Amino acid sequence: MTVAATFEIEYLQYLGPDGKPVAELPAAFRDPKALLPLFKQMLFVRTFDSKAIALQRTGKLGTYASCLGHEATHVGIGASMQPDDVFAPSYREYGAQFMRGVKPREVLLYWGGDERGNDFSGPKQDYAWCVPISTQCLHAAGAALKFKLMKQKQLAVACCGDGGSSKTDFYAALNSAGAYQLPLILCVVNNGWAISVPRSAQTGAQTLAQKGLAGGLHCLQVDGNDLIAVLEGMRRASERARSGEGGSVIEFMTYRLHDHTTADDARRYRSEDEVKSAWTREPIARLRTYLTAQGVWSEAEEKAWAEECGKQVDVEINAYLETPVQPVEAMFDYLYADPPPDLLAQRAFALAQEGR
Repeated sequence: MTVAATFEIEYLQYLGPDGKPVAELPAAFRDPKALLPLFKQMLFVRTFDSKAIALQRTGKLGTYASCLGHEATHVGIGASMQPDDVFAPSYREYGAQFMRGVKPREVLLYWGGDERGNDFSGPKQDYAWCVPISTQCLHAAGAALKFKLMKQKQLAVACCGDGGSSKTDFYAALNSAGAYQLPLILCVVNNGWAISVPRSAQTGAQTLAQKGLAGGLHCLQVDGNDLIAVLEGMRRASERARSGEGGSVIEFMTYRLHDHTTADDARRYRSEDEVKSAWTREPIARLRTYLTAQGVWSEAEEKAWAEECGKQVDVEINAYLETPVQPVEAMFDYLYADPPPDLLAQRAFALAQEGR
């Protein structure tokens, strides 16, 4: 028998669920103090997430997509990017966006139905949140093509979920990245569920990372609850991209500990035992255990930081709540630079209904 091709997918993990090292740590992360700022950012993201859910439950925010359980993946991705890179998020990567300068009040504005929340304080080249899943992968591929043609050292990073990796947009992006050796990193945040569809019902592929092989990309699977593994995976992919070796597909193995959004009830389709098991692998407890064992973090420090996080998030919440509401016709201001006649007619009708 002649074999046309064989492949292996490397799996990265450095900290086990119990917080103990399971492999030699990369040189850049052997000093545990270097991880403290990122751990504190993970705690900040979790505080923000909890308060955002509370806002929605009290009618002060629209439907909201929780990132509970994704903190290591999101913060690690954001920390690995340069300011002049381009980020194309989906609708859940708050941790990465905060690392890039997006303000929590802007996240709240967006989920409050105000498009001004998409006018980020962070890098203006970053793309707005994308609700149609995986279409942002093509946008990132376009940015990466520009970097390639202009011989620039920037790279583009796109995030999608496990369900998003089943979309044609994802495949088109990875095919382009492989064909043209684009500096593109496609991050598949595999949290186990595409709303109510389990990963097992989405694809027959053994891993989601291997989908990049079809396009000729470097592929890697990472424990997405292990911050060190996320950072190392992104470091490898970034070095490849910036040196002209092409793009990567990285599958981050994590879990969605909350409902898909506040409009969802995950109890209808996944078991309580499954969620309980996932909590034993969650990222913050894992890193906390490691840092505490290394003598660089304590319960007292966490209590003080938790209070500080609460204060900072409350400032952002108040800024959101105090933002003047836009007039009704503002809904027409974010669709076209030059609105077509039928849209202008709808705008005129809306104004007429208000007596203006």
